[in-house]
Amino acid sequence: MARFYDKVGYGIPTQTVPGVWSDDITERAYYGEILKAMSSLEASDKVNDDIRLQNRIKILADAFALENFSNIKYISWMSTLWTVNSVEVKHPNLILMLGGVYNGPRPTP
Repeated sequence: MARFYDKVGYGIPTQTVPGVWSDDITERAYYGEILKAMSSLEASDKVNDDIRLQNRIKILADAFALENFSNIKYISWMSTLWTVNSVEVKHPNLILMLGGVYNGPRPTP
């Protein structure tokens, strides 16, 4: 299995004004392993087909990751941000199932 070290993005819900919530994006770096590496092209009515991954990456989770696994938005892998479709908790690890390219908010510097 291939080794992994990169960032995972969390969207922590915060109240910006009374009654309005938005995700505060934070990134944390983790070590792990690539369990499965597959990609496919998803045909669409757009000019270019969408790339969709079916990869599974296992990370060694810290206390923050275990408490906030439901807030994971994306993972950085091979210089691209990928959406995390699902998270499986296998203490002390998290297994992340990747999907398409992530185009959402990023952390503010």
